[in-house]
Amino acid sequence: MIRIILLGPPGAGKGTQSVKLAQQLSLPHISTGDLLRQNVKDGTELGKEAKDYMNKGQLVPDELVAQMLVKRFGMDDVKGGFILDGYPRNINQAKTLDGILKDKKMAIDMVIYLDTSDVVIIQRLSGRLVCSSCAANFHKTNMPPKVSGVCDLCKGKLYQRTDDKEETIKNRIVVYKNEVAALIKYYQDSNKLHSLNADGDAGIVLNKIMELAKENDPLKV
Repeated sequence: MIRIILLGPPGAGKGTQSVKLAQQLSLPHISTGDLLRQNVKDGTELGKEAKDYMNKGQLVPDELVAQMLVKRFGMDDVKGGFILDGYPRNINQAKTLDGILKDKKMAIDMVIYLDTSDVVIIQRLSGRLVCSSCAANFHKTNMPPKVSGVCDLCKGKLYQRTDDKEETIKNRIVVYKNEVAALIKYYQDSNKLHSLNADGDAGIVLNKIMELAKENDPLKV
């Protein structure tokens, strides 16, 4: 049983690694992005509220995301642990998360920061392709589709996001580093942060994450 947060800059591979880690450890993967989309798709009251903001091109308020997390952490499958991806993004969210988990008599066991160099981030994101139908990710060189411009999974059309252009990526990196600095210190101060180099092959990085998870499993302490 272990509760893990995966942090890292855009292009660090958080989404990919968190899904694979969850599979390896047989734990639920909780992504706030997925949570938002599921609530909207299911037409829940929280989903309807979120959709109103999204339709206006506005960010969904933290309070709304927090309420979705409260419901998610109330489900039975998280009692044995979970992998949290995409949240928190700042100290306020981290404190909110601590409060939610405390109410559920739970706590984060470890935070893994996927430290990734700017060069690798730019290479990964500038080559990223996204399916317009199912949102699956591909890469021009690292993971190309079988047919150029066509999704392997649903045959949808692949496109490059406007925020995956090199200059935009550089700006996103600067913004992220400014935002995450205080968050990293927050988890360092609680002795929960573990940083590892995520520049290498995804399989090698996953093995490193697995080693950290096994070393910090509270049941083995």
